[in-house]
Amino acid sequence: MTNKRILGSMKTKLVIIGITGDLSTRKLLPALEQIIATGDFDDLSIIGVSRREFDIDTLLASSVGNTELARRISPFSMDLSQEVDYRRLKDFIDLGDDEQLLVYLSVPPVVTPHIVEFLGQAGLNGPNVKLLLEKPFGVDLESARRMIDHVAKYYSEAQIYRIDHYLAKEMTQNIIAFRAGNALFDHVWNASAIEKIEVVALEKIGIENRAQFYEQTGALRDVLQGHLIQLLALILMEIPRDFDWDDMATLRLKALNQLQSADPGRAVRAQYSGYQDEVGNPGSLTETFASIELTSVNPTWRGVPLVLATGKNMDRKTTEVRVYFRKNHEAQTNRLIFKIQPFEGVEIELYTKKPGYDREFERQRLSFEYPEEIKLPDAYEQVMVDAIRSKKSLFATGHEVLRAWEVLQPVQQSWDMDSADLTTYSPGADLYTLL
Repeated sequence: MTNKRILGSMKTKLVIIGITGDLSTRKLLPALEQIIATGDFDDLSIIGVSRREFDIDTLLASSVGNTELARRISPFSMDLSQEVDYRRLKDFIDLGDDEQLLVYLSVPPVVTPHIVEFLGQAGLNGPNVKLLLEKPFGVDLESARRMIDHVAKYYSEAQIYRIDHYLAKEMTQNIIAFRAGNALFDHVWNASAIEKIEVVALEKIGIENRAQFYEQTGALRDVLQGHLIQLLALILMEIPRDFDWDDMATLRLKALNQLQSADPGRAVRAQYSGYQDEVGNPGSLTETFASIELTSVNPTWRGVPLVLATGKNMDRKTTEVRVYFRKNHEAQTNRLIFKIQPFEGVEIELYTKKPGYDREFERQRLSFEYPEEIKLPDAYEQVMVDAIRSKKSLFATGHEVLRAWEVLQPVQQSWDMDSADLTTYSPGADLYTLL
């Protein structure tokens, strides 16, 4: 506890390895611009690491307009495959006893293990160093276990911040507030009142220019394994009366441990027509749509179908959690929706009397959305602020990562052995035509 307080109040040096890459320019640098603009992080300095020399103003021109951010960044070029360059980096950082170091790996996952090893060997892993890692965390249970064990050789679990930016979204955090702070829903958050839960992440676009990445990953690994299972954990986890955000990871893990392993017979694997031509790989078995139906052994949720689904080239773009309450008769509404993106809010379907002389019902939506004038923090802003402050509730632990892979392992093994279960769908498909 003392260590967390000290690190949260220290001067901070942030090293972004891969600062000229796509993730950095699209997400990290704009997030840092907003963080600095608050005026609360005057002790934050940034070291941008790249293979080649770069001009800071040119780098920022396409993504941000804050000259203060430019003044905070010091460029450093190095060969990421050479151990000696990491020692040069350590000397350049010159970390003081009253400072903390955040090392953000904004790099392809294939090179992460090598960079972690070099960082450790160069001594950039002291007690006042934090390591920020981007998903994916492995491609299956065995590779995830190897990666976690490898990183653990150089960094303790307390130093590792595994980023799942879905957990850091404002509306995702609001799921907890909604459940814990409203007695109306707290009393009915169980199998006796809830019939089914769906967690979906759909995109209207295809794979765009990510053919190589997607061929190696697919929908199951890209979104369902990490993002959607973590959202499901937030829905299922118990929220004690004395809830503390610092207990979040423990509560999520308990919910994940109560999930039964996925049944391949209740999984759907599909690919949109034209995908194979798009990636230049006739006969590709990579799924662009994946869904699984899970169950929990927790008595609170026993018998409730838990459906996770994600797909590209669908009829809409949306990420949301849909909770279906049990009906007494078919003429009732029963759906509560947590809208994660592109719009954030909560929506409840209701029947009301239709205005007029006739006594007819009509379906309406009671919704909460943030006012347009309120700018919500971007998930990457939240990620970096929490890392600076040593708050780990919105980061995935190694145990959570492994448990998620354990749940999916039977489906992965089945899909690896049998290609016949891959079906084709037309671009613009509706979710329920595939389930």
